[in-house]
Amino acid sequence: MVRVKKTSMRSNSFRGTNMAQEKGFSLIELLIVVAIILIIAAIAIPSMLKARAAANQASAVGSLRTLNTAEVTYASTYNTGYSSTLVQLGGTGVASINNAELVDTVLASGTKSSYNFYYVACPAAPGPNAGAMANGGCTLVLNYQISANPIIGTGNYFYTDASGVIRVNTSTPAGLTDAPLAG
Repeated sequence: MVRVKKTSMRSNSFRGTNMAQEKGFSLIELLIVVAIILIIAAIAIPSMLKARAAANQASAVGSLRTLNTAEVTYASTYNTGYSSTLVQLGGTGVASINNAELVDTVLASGTKSSYNFYYVACPAAPGPNAGAMANGGCTLVLNYQISANPIIGTGNYFYTDASGVIRVNTSTPAGLTDAPLAG
């Protein structure tokens, strides 16, 4: 009698199909996971960008309030009227008329939180400023104006002067005739 070695169908089946399934994810499963991640990112990124823009605008308004307060402090401390430049409000070291240390050096440089700040002392004709206006000629600075314009071109434009009222324009540099921020 010839003996034939029997092989178990179960063991061959186990080694053949089940092992292939245990090796990892299939390509389709990985593509589905990547697609889900991309959909979530597409939903979340615009919201994050809007939140960032709103934060930059709030920072610009806060900086204008800080500059208005610094100007009042400067005028009452040095009895020479308002400062001639933003740089005079900043500085480090010993406080003086040209180095008042009333604002941080970042704001005194004229750029902060994706906004450019344009300062004009003694403006002859106060109005919108995109960086082209120069200081007026006066010995005692009795008025100033500050424009805050977004660097990337999107966002609100802000304006303030010695009155302390912050004005806003949604499309072009703001000026004296634009609506107050709260109204």
